[in-house]
Amino acid sequence: MNKLFFASGIIFVPVLIAGISRRDLLTHNSVMNSGNASKKIIVYTTADNTDYRLTVTDNLQFSDFGQPLETQPCVFVDPTKTFQTFVGIGGALTDASAETYAKLPKEKQREILQNYYDPQKGIGYTLGRTNINSCDFSSDSYTYVKNNDKDLKTFSIAHDKLYRISFIRQAIAAAGGKLTLFVSPWSPPAWMKDNNDMLHGGKLLPVYYQSWANYYVKFIRAYAKEGIPVWGLSIQNEPMARQTWESCNYTAEEERDFIKNYLGPTLQKSGFGDKKIIVWDHNRDLIYQRASTILSDPAAAKYVWGIGFHWYEDWTGGGKIFENVKRVQESFPNAKLIFTEGCAERFDRNQINNWKWGEVYGRSMINDFNDGTVGWTDWNILLDEQGGPNHAGNFCFAPVHADTKTGELFYLNSFYYIGHFSKFIRPGAKRISSSSSRGQLLTTAFRNTDGKIAVVVMNQSGDKISYRLWIAGKAAELVSLPHSIQTLMVE
Repeated sequence: MNKLFFASGIIFVPVLIAGISRRDLLTHNSVMNSGNASKKIIVYTTADNTDYRLTVTDNLQFSDFGQPLETQPCVFVDPTKTFQTFVGIGGALTDASAETYAKLPKEKQREILQNYYDPQKGIGYTLGRTNINSCDFSSDSYTYVKNNDKDLKTFSIAHDKLYRISFIRQAIAAAGGKLTLFVSPWSPPAWMKDNNDMLHGGKLLPVYYQSWANYYVKFIRAYAKEGIPVWGLSIQNEPMARQTWESCNYTAEEERDFIKNYLGPTLQKSGFGDKKIIVWDHNRDLIYQRASTILSDPAAAKYVWGIGFHWYEDWTGGGKIFENVKRVQESFPNAKLIFTEGCAERFDRNQINNWKWGEVYGRSMINDFNDGTVGWTDWNILLDEQGGPNHAGNFCFAPVHADTKTGELFYLNSFYYIGHFSKFIRPGAKRISSSSSRGQLLTTAFRNTDGKIAVVVMNQSGDKISYRLWIAGKAAELVSLPHSIQTLMVE
């Protein structure tokens, strides 16, 4: 297997960095164009202790198979039962990602963009997020206005033109000219807050509610002038967290009233009523209370597109409260659910090869999609060899890290796990019913607009498991390797 030296250790970068190898791609194309009228399955696999990274490992066909026995593990898919419409998968284009990207050689920059955004050669990201004002993954704290400028006459995004705007424009181009981008503030300017500090929580002072609502409009217009259309916005990143970095706190009632009395009407009057307003943008733990408080008020709910959430209530995966997402979907079926941020925290270079990172992503994505989520957004798409830059020392993992001294890149297995969804489940797809007869095998499934079905099966155990993919009385037999994820493309 190919190897890459990253910092002080030897780590793997498999033969397949940009999706599937040329050999596998040729096989894939020949199968797709064979003209065989029967349903066929192309199996893509990523597995621990192998070279498989989004690699084509099998080409199968269905055969008649009636009633399975309890001793025959199966994944059952019912394409006739459809659920939410898929928006996309992507990651955050932060200051940290942009600065790290700018330090790389041109060929590595091209590699990063191709591998993330090209749907054929890469994993086909279609969704993105970026920050309004600074966040923890910025090299410093900054805003777009001078102190006490209530009328925002000094508003300027000159800071973002240094790295971030160019980076986002290049990502849009790599994605084929369109990227569904939403934006989030971590804090208003310090002088708008009761603690006179962008950091350490605090609250937006009521006297500045209208100025702050106008601030979103200014940002959307400024980015549009730079060729970056904004699709949506969240009200506040993590409104119940008092962080040592940029943060601002809202109760559910405060967020509700800001939407209905200020932000919603201001966007409408400014011609931006089509922008998708996302509320909460925090963990699954309090999601139901926030959703019910805001969405039970018709005057606020009419402006809200959906509920955003993170995974940090227990990011290791041992105690995630997936059911809370389902409760929101059941109670407020007209509101969309979107995962707006997640990453493995507390960066440690000695843990960069740990296989659990990918499994945390796979477990979360499968459960969130099955609970009604329409979009899923990772945190930083790229970080440096220290897990930054980050002015708060809050260093984290990303799916791709760069050694900015050598220009080398390393792809964590989380990159490939995410790719098993983003590459094969495309915007406009409908989730369909999928269930497993074994607890070790997690599954979700979608039918794309072209009729092709993508079934994701994740084996979270250390056992090799033989199982069948069963659809309407026909089945095909497969093998799931220990600690692996597969995408089964039914064509």
